[in-house]
Amino acid sequence: MYRAGFRMVLGTRPKFEVVGDADDGDTALELLRTVDADVVLMDVRMPRMDGVEATRRIVESGGPRVLVLTTFDLDEYAYDAIQAGASGFLLKDVPLEELAAAITHVHDGDAVVAPSTTRRLLDHFATSRPEPAAADAWDRAGLSELTPREREVLGLMAEGLSNGEIADRLVIAESTTRVHVGRILSKLGLRDRVQAVVMAYQTGIVTVRDT
Repeated sequence: MYRAGFRMVLGTRPKFEVVGDADDGDTALELLRTVDADVVLMDVRMPRMDGVEATRRIVESGGPRVLVLTTFDLDEYAYDAIQAGASGFLLKDVPLEELAAAITHVHDGDAVVAPSTTRRLLDHFATSRPEPAAADAWDRAGLSELTPREREVLGLMAEGLSNGEIADRLVIAESTTRVHVGRILSKLGLRDRVQAVVMAYQTGIVTVRDT
């Protein structure tokens, strides 16, 4: 039902073309070998191969960017899919305009997370899935090279703030914020903002106490 609905509404929008749909991860991977896709909308709970494993394989193979759709605010599979390389997640009941905008952002290389669920999702797993080696691993990846301002920007990114909101909070130009974000991603070897948010929680830059 969801697939049919998404195909119908997205197919009517300018600049969008639905090139295929699949009912499980195995079928999705097979389909991506035969079609030229830019963005994959990925469910998380599917028969045979679930969305987490499918996302991991798509990312590892250098395939299109993945936007995860989930039914529940606190869905551990959505978190795992982001860990596997998804460029973000949205709830399935997202309004059409927001879904279309999210697909466009992901296509353009940005990342998208549902603002109503980001903090609760990451707070939940930051406390229930401690990763003691994460901080050391990220230090080796370049965390210690961040300037105090870049660490501040990273913390605000992890709170779900947009570039404009970060600029307002820090009283700087939005273009300056974009420069900081780009440098953060470059120094840490991160693909996008979603990875930056996960890293911030894993290393303790942002914690539940910051809520």
